[in-house]
Amino acid sequence: MTDVASIQPISTAKPRRTGAWIMGVAAVLFVVFWQYGEPLAEWAFDYPRNMEVPVAKWINTFTKWLLNDASFGLFTFTDLTRFIAAVVNVPYKAALSLLSTGLLSGQGSGAIQLVPPLPWIAVIATVALMGLYAGGRRLALVVSLCFIFIAVFGQWTSAMVTLASILVAVPLGVVGGLLLGIGAYRWRWLDRALLPLLDLMQTIPVFAYLVPILFMFGFGATAAVVATLIYAMPPMTRVTTLALRRVPPEVKDLGQMIGCSQRQMTWRVLVPSAKESLLVGMNQVIMLSLNMVIIASMIGAGGLGFDVLAALRRLDFGAGLEAGFAIVALAIALDRLSQAFANRQAKPAAHEPRGFVADHPYLLAALGFVVIAGVAGLFVPTVQAYPDALTISTGTFMSRVVEWINVNFFDTLEAIKNTLLIEVLVPFKRLLLGFPWVGVVAVLAVAGWVLRGPGLALLVAALSFLIAATGQWEKAMITTYLCGISVLFATLIGTPIGIAAAEKERLWRWVQAGIDTLQTLPSFVYLMPAVMLFRVGDFTAMIAVVAYSIVPAIRYTVLGIQRVDPRLIEAGKAMGCTEWQILTRIKLKLALPEIMLGLNQTIMFALSMLVITALVGTRDLGQEVYIALTKADPGRGLVAGLAVAFIAIISDRLISAGAMRARNRLGLAEEGQ
Repeated sequence: MTDVASIQPISTAKPRRTGAWIMGVAAVLFVVFWQYGEPLAEWAFDYPRNMEVPVAKWINTFTKWLLNDASFGLFTFTDLTRFIAAVVNVPYKAALSLLSTGLLSGQGSGAIQLVPPLPWIAVIATVALMGLYAGGRRLALVVSLCFIFIAVFGQWTSAMVTLASILVAVPLGVVGGLLLGIGAYRWRWLDRALLPLLDLMQTIPVFAYLVPILFMFGFGATAAVVATLIYAMPPMTRVTTLALRRVPPEVKDLGQMIGCSQRQMTWRVLVPSAKESLLVGMNQVIMLSLNMVIIASMIGAGGLGFDVLAALRRLDFGAGLEAGFAIVALAIALDRLSQAFANRQAKPAAHEPRGFVADHPYLLAALGFVVIAGVAGLFVPTVQAYPDALTISTGTFMSRVVEWINVNFFDTLEAIKNTLLIEVLVPFKRLLLGFPWVGVVAVLAVAGWVLRGPGLALLVAALSFLIAATGQWEKAMITTYLCGISVLFATLIGTPIGIAAAEKERLWRWVQAGIDTLQTLPSFVYLMPAVMLFRVGDFTAMIAVVAYSIVPAIRYTVLGIQRVDPRLIEAGKAMGCTEWQILTRIKLKLALPEIMLGLNQTIMFALSMLVITALVGTRDLGQEVYIALTKADPGRGLVAGLAVAFIAIISDRLISAGAMRARNRLGLAEEGQ
């Protein structure tokens, strides 16, 4: 149990002195080398080009071999990927026909609609009945209003295309992640092999592997589904492995006592016991799949993502915001429904089976609505499709608001932009670009050694060296500068908001609603107002990144403060501490591990957004990834994407080690692990 005494650091004088000496010597050597090393060893500042590892060339050669020469006897690798695409395309076409296009005869513009899709009224009635069944009247009202919002704002057709993709990608992602997670739980070697692979899947920018996916699966919605799976499956895999390991030992012992086989132990004991956590993983797959809709639209997915992307190209902020809010409404509805079904499935049946009709009233009611609305829609167009005359739009108003701000506050905005550029961004950028790569690798290695030991030191040194060895060091430093300055501003803004929200429940409810909306808004939406107000460049990219990455800074600060033991706060009051002392010496001190994890997530969000900001003129790794996509160069894109992933992994490992060290120092190791 944590007590007041645990607030004081545990005595670690010798390790601290050793770490301090190592860091001090490394810092002195770094400064000396930085100031006087260039004439002595020019290679330490610019990695020799003749020693660069041609990874991009190797990847391109391997990709060409896969597509042109690789075979498995009766079929080639291209045949295999096209077969997978055809298999995935079957459920997608079925879902798309049901929700959007209807049953078509023929292809392209000459296709004839034989059967119309589900009427909008039938879809809303179905999701309302699902909400009523899973969570009661309140949930039914919420999900109904979300879908009505989509229809009223004229986003129904695009939303149904997006929903069709989600209905295919989510089951595949859940099943694939579940099977991989079970395999990692059962075989330790698979767990060790999957860990770096999952790290790369979550940290490599999606743009980087769009080109190989296009080569393998072709242009269209199927390739978009595959890209979504790569992006959304890792959380399900991690959650599955973690949930199975946390099943109480007595449950496992009971399964062994009654003679369960390995298969029975997995599917009848472990998986049902971990059901609550697994459904949380499924919820994460849904949300990440929705986050992918815009990027997926770049390779043929269509839907709401395409609408946002098209609005960005036209700089039509109002239209992009409306499509973005439609994605938010869809995300809220799916999120609430999945959580409600997760809670309901945990409840045992309250009665014995009484027959199909008595046991499935909601299912039969939904089928009845579908049949009645479908027949009525054949004769009454308003039932089949929401009438255009009744749609409303705030797009023009929102665009004019941004234009009004731009016209009336142009001088003020330019002054703020130029001041921060000249006084903060440019000096920081020059500072990082002036660092020798050898010194940075050495300092990172020393930091890893001090925080966790030689294993972490070797990892961060190897990853940072690979960035230099592949010729990405300068662009990586620009990425680090943009990420670092954005994370700094996001932390400076988000942490005080989190502190204030943690202290006041009513304020937290409003803040939570705001950050939930920010988290589900497509990342492209943040670019439009930034570009319209500040044009293109690093400052515009920073504004968009800060707006996108501020969410975890707020959320984890609130989480950390709210988890502080109330007895420690009462003890502080009893000792005569002021409110400021309680906040700074008790709450923030004990919440430091969570705040550090929030910093880690802020960096992850910033890096994912930086790749997208390549569209507004940055000159970093994100631009390399985007250029590779436009030139169909998989090697160039993957090398730049791997460099981004390495930066993310280095920061993740170092900050996680620092957070664990803080937990140990505060006596919270057992709670945090």
